[in-house]
Amino acid sequence: MLAARPDSAPIRFEADEACPPLIALVVGLQGAALVLAPTVLIVAITVRSSGLDDSYLTWGVFAALLINAVVTALQSLQAWRFGGGHVVISGPTMQFIGITVVAVSTAGPEILATLLAASCVIQVALAWWLPLLRRIVTPLVTGTVMILIAVTVLPLAFNNIQTLSADAPGAAGPTIAGITLLASVVMTLKARGRWRLIAPFVSIVVGCLVTVGFGEFDARRIGEASWFGVPDVPELGFDLSFGNEFWALLPTFAILTLVVGLKTITDSVVIQQASRRRPSAIDFRKVQGMVSVNGIGMLLAGIAGTPPISVYSSYVLTLTNLTGVASRRVGIGVAVVFVALAFFAKFAGVLLSIPGPVLAAYLMLAMGFFFVGGVQTILRDGLDPRRSLIVALAITLGLGLHNHEVMRDLLGDELGGLLSNGVMIGAVVAIGMTLLIEALSSRASRLEVTLDMASLSAIDEFLTDTAARLGWNEASSRRLRSAGEETLATLLADDDGDDQPNTPRLIVLARPQSGMVELEFVATMSRENIEDQMAYLTNEAALAAEGELSLRLLRHYASNVRHQKFHGVDIVIVQVEGSA
Repeated sequence: MLAARPDSAPIRFEADEACPPLIALVVGLQGAALVLAPTVLIVAITVRSSGLDDSYLTWGVFAALLINAVVTALQSLQAWRFGGGHVVISGPTMQFIGITVVAVSTAGPEILATLLAASCVIQVALAWWLPLLRRIVTPLVTGTVMILIAVTVLPLAFNNIQTLSADAPGAAGPTIAGITLLASVVMTLKARGRWRLIAPFVSIVVGCLVTVGFGEFDARRIGEASWFGVPDVPELGFDLSFGNEFWALLPTFAILTLVVGLKTITDSVVIQQASRRRPSAIDFRKVQGMVSVNGIGMLLAGIAGTPPISVYSSYVLTLTNLTGVASRRVGIGVAVVFVALAFFAKFAGVLLSIPGPVLAAYLMLAMGFFFVGGVQTILRDGLDPRRSLIVALAITLGLGLHNHEVMRDLLGDELGGLLSNGVMIGAVVAIGMTLLIEALSSRASRLEVTLDMASLSAIDEFLTDTAARLGWNEASSRRLRSAGEETLATLLADDDGDDQPNTPRLIVLARPQSGMVELEFVATMSRENIEDQMAYLTNEAALAAEGELSLRLLRHYASNVRHQKFHGVDIVIVQVEGSA
């Protein structure tokens, strides 16, 4: 195994650098080991809570490991608009536990397959339409939904505490869960380095030992499992009747799919940052590719009848920090290990013997962290009175109406029962409030021109009118116009001069805010990332004379510059402060 590297040490292999196959396999083994526990536990919790039998559980773990392998490999390979081009370890996601249980319990795995096929389409559409949706499905909405997921899934954890034999002592379940939870807390607080990686396994072993002490550990599955093989395949398929259950559950699946997509966007940003020796701006084309492959994973999960998947960014960061290897070849190594473990039936038998109270303790702690993650997402995005209102109203209505009789009174027993999901209600409220506030805010002024220097006069006139409407003084107006000019010059500075069949378009939006104007330049082109170039300036690196001058002037005039690159679209956001 590779030695752990200090946080300040450089990356040994970046994402696009080839590492030796043996290193890729060894690091891949470590990566697969990290996500074994959550993969098995999430599948087990979902299947058992849905009332499915042990044979389905065995199949579920087998299929989940294979899907992990396929998706992780696709993320590493990166073909066309699919793939993140980095080490992206994927596995079953907790966001869908609650609604998956509802879907399977209501109409069986077939309707889950149909809903996840629809979710695949939504996820891929999100990736391709990301530039259009980024102002609607915001981090504020994502954080709110994460909080609601944590609170509404927690009852499933407590329901698993007493899943022991009928003659088990009444205190057995709570005791097993409590000691497992205590072991998890101690390991989380005290473990360092590689011990932190195996903390989930240690707490699970402790819980199983306590279960043995109560005489409640069932080892039959381990003894009956063969060493290698393929489990029996259950009856699978799609429910194409599109009945009331499908339409009632679809909104919740759609919203959670958007949330998972937004989380994947954040995961991609974090993974890109951690995989580089030198900080640089985010390539949103790779973000889109990562989200698209996650959609494929949802379709595969639907076909196999297992919980949908998501990116395990925290484990990717842990693996990168410990080994210093971020080469995407590692993703292939992880996939190879997943495939080997899927066919190692005896190992699966050991994992599937984990008692219900131990699963409950794991889910309790995981949902607690998930809740905190939602709060952090909201706080990072910033809270003002309007945003606070969105969060407050969404959480209040989401929790208050979750499985409440008022929904059945309004919509009838069947439809009301299916639509009384707190996550869906809260998400709809959060998105609706976001759209309402966006509509009531100061409307953005818009200018559409061709992307060439001949458009400078139109842009200058547009920004002059914007400053005049705001009552800005001459100095502020000049700063706004200069920022617009230098942004245009920077976008054009590295034009390679190739003939293009269609002249690129440039859309300029001006959004007045408190004490500043946010300029948004939307260009249909492909250029070097401006944030990268400004980072070079910060590090005193050399640029071509004309481009360097424009960037230095832009940094002087603007208080903030952000550049997002998507497939076919570049978006540059420039904030300029001003006064009357």
